[in-house]
Amino acid sequence: MGQFDEYIEVKGARVHNLKNIDVSIPREKLVVITGLSGSGKSSLAFDTIYAEGQRRYIETFSAYARQFLGGLERPDVDKIDGLSPVIAIEQKTTNKSPRSTVGTITEIYDFLRLLFARASEAYSYKTGEKMVSYSDDQIKHLILENFNGKRINILSPVVQSRKGHYRELFEQIGKQGFVKVRIDGDIRDIVKGMRLDRYKSHDIEIVIDRLKIDGSSDIDKRLKESIDTAMYHGNDVLLVMDQDTNELRYFSRSLMCPSSGISYPNPEPNNFSFNSPKGACSHCNGIGELYQINEKKIIPDELLSIKNGALAPHGPEKNSWIFKQFNTIAQRFNFNLADPWKSIPEEAKQMIMYGGHEKFSVESKTLGVTRNYNIDFEGVANFIENQFKTAESKSIKRWAKEYMDKITCPVCEGSRLKKESLFFKINEKNIAELTHTDIAELAIWFKNLKNHLSEKQFKIAEELLKEINSRLQFLLDVGLDYLSLNRSSKSLSGGEAQRIRLATQIGSQLVGVLYILDEPSIGLHQRDNEKLINSLISLRDIGNSIIVVEHDKDMIERADYVIDIGPKAGRHGGEIISIGNPDELKSHTTLTADYLNGNKQIDVPKKRREGNGKFLELKGCTGNNLKSISVKFPLGKMIGVTGVSGSGKSTLVNETLYPILNAHYFNGVKKPMPYKSIKGLEHIDKVIDINQSPIGRTPRSNPATYTGVFSEIRALYAKIPESMIRGYKAGRFSFNVTGGRCETCKGGGLRVIEMNFLPDVYVECETCQGKRFNRETLEIRYKGKSISDVLDMTINEAVGFFEHIPKIYKKLKTIKDVGLGYITLGQQSTTLSGGEAQRIKLAAELSKRDTGNTFYILDEPTTGLHFEDIRVLMLVLNKLVNKGNTVLIIEHNLDVIKTVDHIIDIGYEGGKGGGQIVVEGTPEDIINHKRSYTAKFLKKELNLET
Repeated sequence: MGQFDEYIEVKGARVHNLKNIDVSIPREKLVVITGLSGSGKSSLAFDTIYAEGQRRYIETFSAYARQFLGGLERPDVDKIDGLSPVIAIEQKTTNKSPRSTVGTITEIYDFLRLLFARASEAYSYKTGEKMVSYSDDQIKHLILENFNGKRINILSPVVQSRKGHYRELFEQIGKQGFVKVRIDGDIRDIVKGMRLDRYKSHDIEIVIDRLKIDGSSDIDKRLKESIDTAMYHGNDVLLVMDQDTNELRYFSRSLMCPSSGISYPNPEPNNFSFNSPKGACSHCNGIGELYQINEKKIIPDELLSIKNGALAPHGPEKNSWIFKQFNTIAQRFNFNLADPWKSIPEEAKQMIMYGGHEKFSVESKTLGVTRNYNIDFEGVANFIENQFKTAESKSIKRWAKEYMDKITCPVCEGSRLKKESLFFKINEKNIAELTHTDIAELAIWFKNLKNHLSEKQFKIAEELLKEINSRLQFLLDVGLDYLSLNRSSKSLSGGEAQRIRLATQIGSQLVGVLYILDEPSIGLHQRDNEKLINSLISLRDIGNSIIVVEHDKDMIERADYVIDIGPKAGRHGGEIISIGNPDELKSHTTLTADYLNGNKQIDVPKKRREGNGKFLELKGCTGNNLKSISVKFPLGKMIGVTGVSGSGKSTLVNETLYPILNAHYFNGVKKPMPYKSIKGLEHIDKVIDINQSPIGRTPRSNPATYTGVFSEIRALYAKIPESMIRGYKAGRFSFNVTGGRCETCKGGGLRVIEMNFLPDVYVECETCQGKRFNRETLEIRYKGKSISDVLDMTINEAVGFFEHIPKIYKKLKTIKDVGLGYITLGQQSTTLSGGEAQRIKLAAELSKRDTGNTFYILDEPTTGLHFEDIRVLMLVLNKLVNKGNTVLIIEHNLDVIKTVDHIIDIGYEGGKGGGQIVVEGTPEDIINHKRSYTAKFLKKELNLET
């Protein structure tokens, strides 16, 4: 067993394209797995090692529990020894719920809630005084002490400042044996049929007992019983009234204001949760924002008449029920639908907007008769609001949203919590104030907090403070000091989201665990890379094993051990071509080593392109942290948008520029972030956004169907003479519809065997032997190959096979040109890596007819790409720009930044410190800028080249 303490031994891994590999991975070391995109890195790290770790964990559950979890398939590997518990941090997006925040993801907010529930001090929201709470014994001693020798009434409050006649309440009190009540400050006897003015607010207390406090022996017992009774009827609150002076004193088992008598329930963690009815603001349901009707959006032009479309949601007059209602309202208020909205009587405007119910009659002078009308109208604004709240259709909700504004909740002012929850404070701060603070400031506040706590508070809070401080420290370590805990997870960039998950895992400080990370440096500026690597090293040093799938040069050079998988991608990869420490890796002749040694490199262009002299100018952008910036995008160039993580790159490009262009050219529905104006839209004719989201989520989707080449291939097979004789159309050659597909497996090629307590097993369909089509369809052949044989071809093979069919050849050639010649036409989309999916999208766009005026947007296209893949990608993108198109890339990778024509650097920092244009120009122009982090690292990179 000794060697398993030092190594994780993987024997015979054959998942996806892995070629029966054996590998020993040292434990308690930082191990990087690198190689070309699609070479098998993720197959080894996630689909073999992580999948086996998960499967073993689930195997520990009982058979009964496993049937609900659904079993995990055993990866195709002979054996894995020395495996620790595994935690994977993958490239998945964060939760998009508006209720998810940085605080909830990192669990810091859970500790904060517990801290406030146990160690905070409550203050009255009416008087600002400190709240008090007493036990029954303390109340008894205080009454004996403060009212000694006085005559008192013990009262039980049952109604506080509420309207009503309360006849039933008085009857009920009388039946319980009480004879007196105090109503609005006056003590009265309860009489039969007693009732109050129902339209006025009242305070009602039951008179529980009237007694004189003296030193007699029975007063103690009587007082105790009266307190019990008063607390029972008054919901844990009682009043003591001095009969001579009418002075009142409140006592409560719960927290209570000594002057006004308002009480709070004893705090629980739920009282500080905006996801619980106990703590959430009831007006916005704990979201902190809500949508409100904007009348100016419903009536954009007051000079128009209703007839000509003054009401934007309804447009000009038509023969519909709603306009008949408007006509009736016009008759009632004596105006005409042709009158401008401005001149319509105010009462009529109110009824049109907010509805009303009214009956009225109109006398016809010509006919001499009276007609009765009945108005029962919901109102335009009310209708829009109801549709927004109740409609199930997304498009109707979207329509309603056009006439509404998103506003901060006026009740909780964006804090999301009830008023009472905000009056629990620690060191004069409530929980909402802490969540609004930047993490850098918050960490300092918590470090100094112990000096401001009482001995009792510190004893309660000590362990909680350790947890909070360690989690905050880790967020600082991964470069997220500019975020605040109330930042919605929806607004986080990809890099921020990934590192928050990393902070959550590492913050738990587990030992003896195997962590597998998928490119944690995504979206991370070079400035913050060092912090990330140091965090991983400290995690290793406390006794964990770390496997990182990564292409980053710095990460590879700082690793203890590097596994290079290749030599190429897809079926030409899946082998271990180099293994050892970084220095050993550099001595091998592999693509990775060539790039690390500088033998191969991505060349800097000798001359930057001048562009076509036209610009797209965007002014006054203020979304998220952008500080009213104006940007000029030069057309006909390759533009790089750079800056530290969280500086506002995605807000500017993905949230402002792309939605504007998409709405202009394709009627897109996504609303852009606020901006003032845009000029130059006439210089481009379409916009294309190419991201790394999967091209299909089912095994039936593949590169051939996504790029549209399969439709052309099916059309070709339908034109073969044998097909025409049999009457086969193109649909016959589809595995998604009945006719030509194998009906046993419904065109899937695999059958699922359910195993009850074990995971489902996929077996090759016995009818078609995995070919997806029935025998008759497979008899149709082109150049001796059936449609199934074509789907099994690699792109390289298919390019030669279809070279005389221009439509098919052109599409296949583009896929080959983006470096994907190794994938098969029928490969399931779910097995493609992020980089491969992105390049297939790029190929699909490249194969379309080109206008030379297209604006391409790519957000971090180098994610998941090896140095060699980046070189191929840049060749393709340069071809696009050379045809006159504009390519805009959001990127941190210096290999890309050094090759662009124009850089727009955003900063200076992330979060509140960002949102400004730091510098613009060619890479050579910006490298001497003193305050640009990008310039500093780019200068090093360009010096290496020269």
